[in-house]
Amino acid sequence: MEKFFVITNAQKDPELTVTRGIKEYLEEKGKTCLIPEKNPAADAGYRYTDARLIPGDVDCVLVVGGDGTLLQASRDLRGRDIPLLGINMGTLGYLAEIDRGGIRTALDRLIGGNYTVESRMMLSGCCERKGRVLLEDVALNDIVIGRCGRLRVVDFDIYVNGEFLNACSADGIIISTATGSTGYSLSVGGPIVSPEASLILISYIAPHTLNSRSIVLPADARVTVKVAGGHTGAEEGAEASFDGDTSVRLALGDTVTVSRSELVTKMVKTNNVSFLEVLRRKMSS
Repeated sequence: MEKFFVITNAQKDPELTVTRGIKEYLEEKGKTCLIPEKNPAADAGYRYTDARLIPGDVDCVLVVGGDGTLLQASRDLRGRDIPLLGINMGTLGYLAEIDRGGIRTALDRLIGGNYTVESRMMLSGCCERKGRVLLEDVALNDIVIGRCGRLRVVDFDIYVNGEFLNACSADGIIISTATGSTGYSLSVGGPIVSPEASLILISYIAPHTLNSRSIVLPADARVTVKVAGGHTGAEEGAEASFDGDTSVRLALGDTVTVSRSELVTKMVKTNNVSFLEVLRRKMSS
């Protein structure tokens, strides 16, 4: 790899100390490293994963922040076919695998070609109202259809490949990839899935039932969630959210259809820490 671009979460590296250190080290090695000319810390409205800032000939994007920053970068760089390497500035993350102490070692491996690239499955979601598209977007982790407004559960009808699966009263439905199984889905009791797996996972947020379980579907499944109404007969509001970033309000009768995206996120691995090792560290912390 010869040319790099650094995306920085200003909240995690406000003085750009780590970012500039990466740039200086790579340039000492004779490589090209670009960082945004604008200081993200100077503008609260700045979107640090703006794909328009990244030249087309970049070999790798280094993402300084955490899993959330990496998720945003994966969506903003969709279709660019540029591999991402996450540098974690907080607690141990599942996606951002490099911590501050391992940055130079990781950069040396990138320069020396000692790395692998994983392709992570993404989801495509289409939100519709009476045949009219409200929002189409992609997600690396999950697409969540949840209640908003008053603290009442919402009735959802769920279909798989056009066939009715079940009706559920809950705070929401999480549709995730294997990568997303360690995100929101995990917090509601969903299973942990190795990120290399290709599948679609349905989990429920605070379901009003005693027998609700997560459902694992093949990657080519098409899941449709319909907002069927409020638990008390009232028309409750709902919202669809893509990786906790973009979102749209939903009303009674609106649908969200989720399927495998043709796009993938390419993730760089430079160390020998397996997913199971990361999992062990998380479970023991």
